[in-house]
Amino acid sequence: MVYGLRYYFRHIGDNHRAINLPSLKGDTKLPVILNRSELKELFRAPTLLKHRIVLTLIYSAGLRGQEVINLKQSDIDFERKTIHIRQSKYKKDRIVPLSEYMSRGLQKYLSIEHPHIWLFNGKEVDGRYSVRGLSWVMRVALKKTGIKKKVCLHSLRHSYATHLLEEGVDIVTLKELLGHSDVSTTMIYLHVARCAISQAHSPLDTLYKDAL
Repeated sequence: MVYGLRYYFRHIGDNHRAINLPSLKGDTKLPVILNRSELKELFRAPTLLKHRIVLTLIYSAGLRGQEVINLKQSDIDFERKTIHIRQSKYKKDRIVPLSEYMSRGLQKYLSIEHPHIWLFNGKEVDGRYSVRGLSWVMRVALKKTGIKKKVCLHSLRHSYATHLLEEGVDIVTLKELLGHSDVSTTMIYLHVARCAISQAHSPLDTLYKDAL
């Protein structure tokens, strides 16, 4: 009810009344992460190359479902190894790295499928895939695996973020890669990532490490 009223007041231009409504705190749940063995099993599961490629791409670049369906072929720069994500959440553009392994997979997919304009064509009116279709691909693939975790399409993005943290990417860089507007949103992954703990030391020892 509070969210409904908040939307209504903003819709009619009465922002002051919307702001004065009480804030609601939902249950804080940690994201469910797929480990590396589970990801490999998942990516092998689909029969169609297109389905294998789209699931792998989501994980490889930490994409949201809406970002995937909005990708055009021109957004993939194979020479510079980048993916240009345009006007995503918060109306922001960002560029993320294109994996060398993913680059080879995408080139194979394009040479076989020959999609038109969009990277992944579907049954939408404008020729795009739908997020609902992507979720279906994920569900069908999961059924072919032995994965028992309660995961969804967005779990691939969660896994991407967690694995990058575990591999040493700092939280600020990760925030930019994910396209978050606030670093506090990104920090939830610190609770699930298994990062190596550095031993406490004095920076003076590293300043003069050659003299020790």
